[in-house]
Amino acid sequence: MAEHNRVAIVTGAGSGIGRAAATALLQDGYRVSLAGRRPEPLQATAAEAGVPAARALAVPTDVGDPASVRDLFAKTREAFGRIDVLFNNAGISAPAIPLEELSYEQWQAVVDVNLTGAFLCTQEAFTAMKDQDPRGGRIINNGSISADRPRPHSAPYTATKHAITGLTKSTSLDGRRYDIACGQIDIGNAATEMTAVMRDGVTQADGSIAPEPTMDVRLVGEAVLHMASLPLDANVQFMTIMATKMPYIGRG
Repeated sequence: MAEHNRVAIVTGAGSGIGRAAATALLQDGYRVSLAGRRPEPLQATAAEAGVPAARALAVPTDVGDPASVRDLFAKTREAFGRIDVLFNNAGISAPAIPLEELSYEQWQAVVDVNLTGAFLCTQEAFTAMKDQDPRGGRIINNGSISADRPRPHSAPYTATKHAITGLTKSTSLDGRRYDIACGQIDIGNAATEMTAVMRDGVTQADGSIAPEPTMDVRLVGEAVLHMASLPLDANVQFMTIMATKMPYIGRG
């Protein structure tokens, strides 16, 4: 295990990609604040990583609530002194129904978590990173394959993930003066609870139902760790990691 004092915040850390990324960071020596709505999954992530309890801080957080986000960052700085890495990973999707049948509430819920949540966390990270010593840090956004190519019946999720690409670019540009780097990881078919349905079949662009291959989610954690561990004078601006045979190239 590496010996360093770097600190990370991972949102959506209670399951799936967030758990894999948090585990990879913890096992590399990071001190990590684990953010998510419910404390029990966050504590399970910390236990799964198998690291000293003092290096994993579970902070129940609603990323769409400005006060909750401020509390997350304040508790992280109080416990660990600084913030070197933010992984904006928390995300939800709406039901896979025709666009015209979506309710306003279903649309807004996805926007609040996927886009507004990432912005609020980014804003708090800027405040912390530009004033700490040594100055700067890194923000990594979970874009998803849907940041580039949609699936059928996914308008809210796809729209927010396309917007994450814009947020990534703006953050990367605006962060230069503060030594804040920002990159995006687009993930396709990592094997998590969310993608378990792919084994039975999901809707394709032509309306057919077909199973899709997945990949080990631990590979995503390793990719996030690689991005996080670069020196601040280097940046992975965009990375795509995906199951090799999933429909992506030529999708649609």
